[in-house]
Amino acid sequence: MPIQNFTPAWMTEDHRMLYDSALRFFKEQWVPKDDKWREQGSVDRETWLEAGANGFLCASMPEEYGGAGGDFGHEAAIMFAQCEAGISSFGGFLHSGIVAPYILHYGTEEQKRRWLPKLATGELVGAIAMTEPGTGSDLQGVRTHAIKEGDTYRLNGSKTFITNGQLANLVIVVCKTSKEQGAQGMSLLVVETDGATGFRRGRNLDKLGMEGQDTSELFFDDVLVPATNLLGGTEGQGFFQLMQELPQERLIVAICGVGSMQLAVDETLAYTKERKAFGKPVFSFQNTRFKLAECQATLMASRALVDAAMVSHLKGELGVDRAALIKYWITDNQCKVIDECLQLFGGYGYMKEYVIARLWADARVQRIYGGTNEIMKELASRFL
Repeated sequence: MPIQNFTPAWMTEDHRMLYDSALRFFKEQWVPKDDKWREQGSVDRETWLEAGANGFLCASMPEEYGGAGGDFGHEAAIMFAQCEAGISSFGGFLHSGIVAPYILHYGTEEQKRRWLPKLATGELVGAIAMTEPGTGSDLQGVRTHAIKEGDTYRLNGSKTFITNGQLANLVIVVCKTSKEQGAQGMSLLVVETDGATGFRRGRNLDKLGMEGQDTSELFFDDVLVPATNLLGGTEGQGFFQLMQELPQERLIVAICGVGSMQLAVDETLAYTKERKAFGKPVFSFQNTRFKLAECQATLMASRALVDAAMVSHLKGELGVDRAALIKYWITDNQCKVIDECLQLFGGYGYMKEYVIARLWADARVQRIYGGTNEIMKELASRFL
């Protein structure tokens, strides 16, 4: 059942109020714009300012840095609302749940005060550039490098599959500051793209799903970045910083999986009760009811798993291995449930005008980004 019909263990009254407000806003204000965003390949730039003005950005950032002063539960409330409204075009999950925490947890005081308030208002749109052509999940294999020259770094390299890539103007770049030290030579360099010479955006990539989400290639050709933009101010900390934040990133992917499953089941229940075949509602056939019962059981188990993980994460106890298994299990089941739901729509399920078709296409990447599910199982197996 959607969160609006029950209260998870992690959800406070404040979380619920934010969830209700966000769900209502997304349905009333953004759902009517989603077709346009999908057609143009990104949300409008003003959407980010609108999100900031309504308190939907950086909800977990401290008030002293321009945030709402909440916790990750506030971010999760917004994420559930966005997914249950069927909005996959807006990259706020990454902006608020991944980029901003890197700056909060590892940035210098000056960096936090310079960037976080503008991330909260939407003046800055955040992205993190990890993946490179040919590297995929192998973070230690990155070739993008930055050479220090006095008080600047000269950055060279290319990235691909970068969420928010067309609109982002604050990009955390995973790079090597020492090619000889392996993982210990990796750093996170923050590039302010406005007016940056040598920085360019490649294609807004044509994807199978998430058509309204700008996902891009980024190129850095002798980009001069102030040394003060090295995240945390110390070289060689990048791999550690990445590993510390990945459990939350993978929990975010799982949250999106549950929210999307919920919408798929809700839409399919409504459709099968209204649609008639052989003179009676499709829902009246035993196969339909059994399939939906199975989907509901999987959804309930998935939600319980994520809710338990939320409780752990809010206590600071969600481990790398558990987050990896949750990400893999939820996203595998997300694809199965949505595929079963699409089947019950018949031929209409294959039409993009129906939300179930878009949910089906959007779901497939969940098993790939944030670390492929094969990598998740490999990682978790090391803790057995």
